[in-house]
Amino acid sequence: QVQLVESGGGLVQAGGSLRVSCAASKRTFSNYAVGWFRQAPGKEREFVAAISRSGDNTYYADSVKGRFTISRDNAKNTVFLQMNSLKPEDTAIYVCAAQRIIYSDSYYYTEKDEYSYWGPGTQVTVSS
Repeated sequence: QVQLVESGGGLVQAGGSLRVSCAASKRTFSNYAVGWFRQAPGKEREFVAAISRSGDNTYYADSVKGRFTISRDNAKNTVFLQMNSLKPEDTAIYVCAAQRIIYSDSYYYTEKDEYSYWGPGTQVTVSS
């Protein structure tokens, strides 16, 4: 089992940048694919970005493509989400999720139901 804790959220003006982090409790975090999701008030949780366990493959929702970058440092058991050119509609609780993958360094998941482990989330607020 792996425990996840997000950090780095906060308040930023539109057009600004923020980096959120997802720290894992497990030293074998390199065996897990990781995804970022977000949930705004009154809305469904939606996919934002995913990264394979090696970090070689990434995938983004159309709404953040070109503005957000997901990356990972397996030596530090941490995954990052760099968010640039932020918009008020990016305001949400950002949550990371992890799923162990045994057979592939390149695979990632984009659906909520594919992830077993979730962090509590960190609030990101973008003011206009």
